[in-house]
Amino acid sequence: MDAALFQYICCYAPVLLQCGLRLLIWGYWVLRVSRQIIVSLLLGLTLSVNSFAAVVADLYSAEVAVADNSEAALTAGAKAALSEVLVKVSGSTDVLQNPVLQSALGNARNLVQQYAYTRQQGNSGELRARFEFDDSIISEMLGKAGAPLWTANRPSVLVWMVIEGPAGRQFLNRESSPEMLSRVTEDFARRGVPVQFPLYDLNDTAMISADEVWRLNAASLSGASQRYGVQHILAGRLAILSNGSWVGDWSYLADNSRIDRSIRVGDPEAFLQAGVSLVAEAMSAKYAVAPSTSASEGVKVLVSGVSNYSDYAGIVVWLEGLELIEVANVEQIRGDTIQLNLVAQADAGQLAAIIELNKRLLPVRSSDSDIQLSYQWQK
Repeated sequence: MDAALFQYICCYAPVLLQCGLRLLIWGYWVLRVSRQIIVSLLLGLTLSVNSFAAVVADLYSAEVAVADNSEAALTAGAKAALSEVLVKVSGSTDVLQNPVLQSALGNARNLVQQYAYTRQQGNSGELRARFEFDDSIISEMLGKAGAPLWTANRPSVLVWMVIEGPAGRQFLNRESSPEMLSRVTEDFARRGVPVQFPLYDLNDTAMISADEVWRLNAASLSGASQRYGVQHILAGRLAILSNGSWVGDWSYLADNSRIDRSIRVGDPEAFLQAGVSLVAEAMSAKYAVAPSTSASEGVKVLVSGVSNYSDYAGIVVWLEGLELIEVANVEQIRGDTIQLNLVAQADAGQLAAIIELNKRLLPVRSSDSDIQLSYQWQK
């Protein structure tokens, strides 16, 4: 080694080492602070969204009954679980009639990421298996099949229900019908729809009676539901006939519209499933999105009212957390306004229905013809 070079290294090595250590410490600090900011932002955004929508967990897993722990039973269970996941992720039972997905169901056992057995009520109960599938594989399957994808950000539905029996008309709650309440909760979970039930406290009983719910009056139901901050309401009434059959009605209220269904069934469980299906199918028709190539160049989005870095970073992180959005590129920042280009598997209209589930992003008109979606950030 050249003597001059050796002397140079000996002279400056401590300085270089010190600079390197400072750089590592600075980098660690930045990552730590950034992580704290992003986590806090996500928590804040989640809280803001939850008043209107919720992020549904376990979309890509399902628990089903199995005959035993044999390979044949496991294969049958995997197929049943994958069917449930496909319905939950797409939002509709129609997806099971898709030829591409029917073929995939035959290979369900090989698509399982992991599984575990459980037994209800101790060792003597029903044997069940919980299957988990990879979200990217399921999304890719739905895309190849041309089937819709419903993101995990989903609106909550508030359920009012009255049952007419020998004791008269009673609200469906933990005291009157705990098993039915548990059943309808499980049915909504299987369809991936967040559900709420009224508290039936003094405030509720002052606002609406069991007889008023029985009449399925939209104005009364909407007024009593305001305290829960929901935009989707399901109201039902159910009675048993002298021949042992059950008859009832469901009314689904959302977006200033109403869907009514009259149902006659052999047992109350079928009635509950019909109400859950009504909500899931109607919601998915609005929010589930079939893969689109029309937005290949991206969707131009403008967000105003962004006054600090925390809000700016939070908006980008939240957008990129939506399954249909691959990248949220920030193209321009002018004062308190940011312009983004969303690379997504959906067009502007489809994205709008999903983005607007976040109540802090208020839709506004833009004077720029190039901007496809425009929002005002709400503090």
